[in-house]
Amino acid sequence: QVQLVESGGGLVQAGGSLKISCAASGRTFSNYAMAWFRQCPGKEREFVAGIRRSGRSTYYADSVKGRFTISRDNAKNTVYLQMNSLKPEDTAVYYCAARDTSFSGNYIPTTLTEFGSWGQGTQVTVSS
Repeated sequence: QVQLVESGGGLVQAGGSLKISCAASGRTFSNYAMAWFRQCPGKEREFVAGIRRSGRSTYYADSVKGRFTISRDNAKNTVYLQMNSLKPEDTAVYYCAARDTSFSGNYIPTTLTEFGSWGQGTQVTVSS
């Protein structure tokens, strides 16, 4: 499996912006669809955004559509999540996830069980 390491989390005021990153290693990054999930204490981990292997197609949860942008740089083996207009309810641990879709169709997985590789998470805290 690919190894994933998130970075860039921190504390930001409501209305502010933050960009988090996820560096991948160990496998061919361009074989993997990538996604960001988040989890608040006491709640289930939820899908935030996903991107196809090529980066040409993305998909977002309704709660972040228009505010967050997922992107990837296959040359740098990195996926990003640009978060704008942040709200206190965006506070969570953000996890990067990867699924090899090179043999299963070029699609964007969105459910937890579809992903076999996860990072350790990075905390994002939005103060009101």
